Amino acid sequence: MILVTGATGNVGRALVDRLLAADRPVRALTRDPQRAALPDGVEVTRLHPDESAFAGATKLFLYVQATDPDLLAAARRAGVRHVVLLSAGYVKEDADDNNPLRIMHDNAERAIRDSGLEWTFLRPHAFALNALQWADQIHTGDTVRGVFADAMSAPIHEDDIAAVAQHALLDVGHEGAAHILTGPAATSNADQITAIGRALGRDLTYVEVPPEQAATELFPHLPPHLLQFLLKSWAATVGTAPEITDTVEKITGTPARTFEQWAQDHAEHLRG
Repeated sequence: MILVTGATGNVGRALVDRLLAADRPVRALTRDPQRAALPDGVEVTRLHPDESAFAGATKLFLYVQATDPDLLAAARRAGVRHVVLLSAGYVKEDADDNNPLRIMHDNAERAIRDSGLEWTFLRPHAFALNALQWADQIHTGDTVRGVFADAMSAPIHEDDIAAVAQHALLDVGHEGAAHILTGPAATSNADQITAIGRALGRDLTYVEVPPEQAATELFPHLPPHLLQFLLKSWAATVGTAPEITDTVEKITGTPARTFEQWAQDHAEHLRG
């Protein structure tokens, strides 16, 4: 039995679908089983640090917000032996120690190391899914406003992350590994909007907004301290080549999908 937390999220749901297709028994641990809406064949259990939730399982896929020492201890007592954590590239980067995102993921990795369980860490950099932040603007017009038009990244498709997670859970040899995951090519924010436009059959234009306007216009719901760290991080990527790995292809045997492919896969959502 393989346990999946975050099974209703984008990566977790893609992983559930992959495990079902591989004919592996799956139990989803979720905070709200009544609203999980997962496929037939998935056992759904409430997420809580009780051994009964982990009974019969040997593998566990965790997302960072669900990582808790009590939960890890209960999983180990119940017979879980290997944890695959969806961490983040922030942990690898030589970033400011006060970065709250880095601290959160680093703490999760440390808790798993300290648990005595075997572990594999997946450290993706930019998610292609981040482009959905522009969906509302795309629904209403052909101009997209955002910060740092020339900020560079190598966005990764969420299903490529799920594919690596599947192999880490099912194959031997991933214990003790921290896999850095990226898409196959660098792209700027402006280029991503162009690619989305091609997927939709429209001409979209990216208009750069000064960072000082971002808090009120683009990110009003983000805590100010977190937004400042994000703006600093994004500014550092302007005109800078991002790290690109071939980890997805090495592990899965299939090259990571381009941002163009991601945009095509999500065209209906982006179309609105």
